[in-house]
Formats: sequence, C-alpha cells, structure tokens
Amino acid sequence: MLVDLKIKNYALIEKLEMNPSPVLNIITGETGAGKSIMLGAIGLLLGNRADTKLLFNQGEKCVIEGVFDISSYNLKEIFLTEDLDFDNQCILRREISPSGKSRAFVNDTPVTLDVIRKIGENLMDIHSQHDTLQLGDTSYQLNILDIYAGNTVSAGNTTFDVYAGNLSHLKDYNETYRKYKKLESDYKKLTDQLAQAQKELDYHTFLLNELEEANLQAEEQEQLEDELKQLENAEDIKLKLSQAVQHLTESEFNITSALKDTAYLIGQLVQFSSKYEELRTRTESCMIELGDIAGELEDAERNTEADPERAIEVQERLNMIYTLQRKHQVQTISELLEIQCDLEGKVGSVLNLDNAITSTQKAMQAAEKEALEKAAILSERRKASFGTFEQELYALLAELGMPNARIVIQHNNVAPTATGTDEISILFSANKGAQPQSLIKAASGGEFSRLMLSIKYMLADKTALPTIVFDEIDTGISGEVAVKVGRMMQQMAQKHQIIAISHLPQIAAQGNAHYFVYKEDREDRTISRVKQLTKEERVNEIATMIAGANPSASAFKSAKELLSL
Repeated sequence: MLVDLKIKNYALIEKLEMNPSPVLNIITGETGAGKSIMLGAIGLLLGNRADTKLLFNQGEKCVIEGVFDISSYNLKEIFLTEDLDFDNQCILRREISPSGKSRAFVNDTPVTLDVIRKIGENLMDIHSQHDTLQLGDTSYQLNILDIYAGNTVSAGNTTFDVYAGNLSHLKDYNETYRKYKKLESDYKKLTDQLAQAQKELDYHTFLLNELEEANLQAEEQEQLEDELKQLENAEDIKLKLSQAVQHLTESEFNITSALKDTAYLIGQLVQFSSKYEELRTRTESCMIELGDIAGELEDAERNTEADPERAIEVQERLNMIYTLQRKHQVQTISELLEIQCDLEGKVGSVLNLDNAITSTQKAMQAAEKEALEKAAILSERRKASFGTFEQELYALLAELGMPNARIVIQHNNVAPTATGTDEISILFSANKGAQPQSLIKAASGGEFSRLMLSIKYMLADKTALPTIVFDEIDTGISGEVAVKVGRMMQQMAQKHQIIAISHLPQIAAQGNAHYFVYKEDREDRTISRVKQLTKEERVNEIATMIAGANPSASAFKSAKELLSL
C-alpha cells in the first residue's frame, strides 16, 4: 500500500506530502482545486510520459516520490528479474528536469520507464472515467471475466503470482499459443524458402557443378600466370641466364677471377694495417655470394626449356579461370571459392528443407493441439463463471438502485487468439422489459459508473493490487445509492487500500481519512494545497458539500449523521 506521497514542483502544486490511511481515503475539494493534478502526478510515478509544460517553476526540476509497503505481496521475483534490490519497502521516484529530461528510480536505482511501469502496475490500480469507457470494450470485458473466474491466478490462490513461478490458466494457454504461432510462422517461412529455392535449384546446381569441376586451388592463378610468363619467354630467359653465368665465371675477364685477384692483393697489405684484413674478409664474402649466385643461375639456365604444349595447357587453364571470374563478376580465385561454398549451402539447404519442413509441421500441429486443449479448459472455466458473475453483479446493481437491471453474457466461439477461442460481450439493460444490449448502447454515464464500481468490488478479493484509486466513480448517483457506494468502498478497503476522489458527502463520510484539496492565491500565482481534515473540519466540509458555501444548521446535523453511520 501507499505509505507516503511527495509531489514537488508539479502543475499547481509547489510542494505536497500526504500519508494515506491503510484503508479508505477520501479526497474532496472544489472543481479545479487540483484533485486531478494529484492523479496526474501519481500517473507519472507509475510510468506515464512527462511534459515540462507541467512544471510549477520552469527553472526547477519536478520530483514525485511514493513509498510503498509491499511486505504482503509476492513481488520479489519481479525485482530479481529486473536486477533490483528487494525490500519490504519500495520507493518509486520520477524526476523531470526543466530541460525535459526524465529520470525514473526504484529504491534509488535508475530504471527505464518500462521497468517502473511494470512494478507500478503491481502497486496501484487507478480507475478513472477512461476505465469506464474501457468497460464497453469486449477484450476488457473478457479480462474482467478471466480475473473473476480465476484464470489469471493459480487455482486456490487469490494473489497474482505469475512472478512466483505459478502459471495462471490464461498465461499457460498464452505461452502455448505463442509457441504455436511461432512454429506456424517458421513453417510458412520454410515453405516459402522451399518454393523459392526450387525455382533456383537447377541454375544453382549448374553453377556449382561448373565450379566443382574446375577444381580451383587458392593460390593457383598467381602460380599459373607466373609459369606462363616463364614459358612464353623461355628462349630469351635461357640466353640471358647463360650470359650472366659467363660474365661471372667463364669470360676472360670474369668477375669471379677479378675478385679473387683483388682479395689476393689486399691480403698482401694486411701486414701494414689491420684494416686491410677486414676489407679482404669482405671481398672473400663477395666471392662466396657470387659463387652461389652463379650456381643458381646455372641451375635456372639448365631447367629453362621451351615447352609449347605446357604453355597451351597453362593458357587454357587460365582462360577457364578468367571466364569463371567474368561470369561471377569477381577478380580472384578466393572469391570464386566463396561463391562455390555459398552455392553448396543453397543447394544443400533445398535438400535439407524438406526435413526441416516436416519436423516443423509436426511440432506446429502438436503445439496447435495443445493450445486448443488448453483453450477448451480456459473456455469451460469462463463459461462456468457466467451464471455466478451475472447473479452477483445483478445483486450489487440492485443494491445500488438498479433493481430492474439485467446482465447477460453473450459468448461466441472464434478462431484461436492470444486470449483463447472465446469472444465475450456483456449485455446490459437497466429497465424492466428492455432487451439487453451492448454496454455502449444501453448504459448511461451513471449506470456505467455503478457497473464499474460493482465489478471492481467483485474483483477486489481476486486481485492483489495493494492500492485502488477511484477518480469520481460516483458520477451520476446520489442519495441512498451514494451511501451504499460508500459502504461498498469501506468493505473493499478492509482488504485493499482505497483512495477515492469524490463530490458526494455520503461517500466522503465513509472515509477513514479525509483529505481536502484547495487553492491558495498568492500575489504572483495560485497554488494547490492539500490537508488532512480533523473530525471538526470533516463535519464542516461535508456540510459544505451538502448545502454549499454557507451550510445551515440542518446541513451540519446531516453531516454529523452521515459521519456517525
């Protein structure tokens, strides 16, 4: 439940703090005093989008903080899932800077809006006129019936325990349904791939066979191109190699002999200076190196022979490689080998797709069967709750001044969806003899409000939301009906903390704590304030709600009577 709420620098609120009662809290005040502003601030705390236009002082940041006691609720798992420290006290905080930057915190740890929203929806249930409009939506109605039938909770447990590892009937079905839809999507993708692949199979097979027959080697092209140059210029190469060897070793003035004579002459100078020894050594090294070069040149010259047949063979091999490269628009054998590998994958995938399709189809059919079986169980649980839901809702509406109301749940079987195979519509008529119709057509604003309150009352024991906020749910009612609405809220408050914004004295008198929202005019601007009323102040406020700004003695008497009920 909400233990402490602080609002700073938001809309007309400069600074506000309240410590709600753990049971029924009433908030009253004149229209425009700031009651809805408080709800807007709570909405920000629960993850709604921020707007810097709502800053009270545009030069300061807005801070909204709520402290919640969550010791009675099984929320530890969700904190662990989001990697957050868990404690019996949870602090949510939103900060909006003048620049528009918004920050969210859970127990002083920065989090995303999604995380604070996920935690916040387990802490507060805000009912507003928007929810009343939602009541006309059939998917919303189905969700109500699932909560009532216990499909969103574990059997025999009234706490929302999805995060405790116990799957609800609806969640269990939904997971199976999503598994089925995933397999269905995979199956379609595979069959589409097969159809496309079969169109291209012959062409890809031809290209692959061509490359496989070529038996390409990674470094082959460079080696062949070098060999072809050698073969095409064999005679010239052999001649130049022979001439080079002759210059080194065979001519009358060959280099080797000249170096040998040079080394001998330098050797005779060694006796005069040690530096000549080094020069002789270097000259002898040159003789050895030239000897090695001469030997290699002789080997190369002997091995160089014109081979026209081999040249034609190499040229043909290279022509084949160049043709493949032009065909596939690449420049290297490495790229051709990559294309070959890709083609092997494509051709092989076609051969493997049939197996994958068969396997996926079997899994899809099994998941569909399982989903339909779980949908049938879910549907039976829903239909089994129709009668009691109708009767209980009828009884509550009769208490709230609608004795002739009729509630009928219309059911149709539909193709499987994320919520099952049921289409639900709650039909309603307020008057005797009138044919029940959809809520949008049949219910007025006041009737909608009473319907929603009755449904919330029925669901109160079936959900674990610590705090329920009612924003003017008393629209369109008065008199004894208002008294009964207040009593219903009191009864709900025995298990849930209730915060109710109301304009009716009959409801205001039922509160365990009464907060009054009012405007205070300063010289420069108007601000909203809230204060908890004392017993005497409550009498005065309720009398004012009954009779206006200057309540009479009878109004004060009526106020005291309401408070004494």
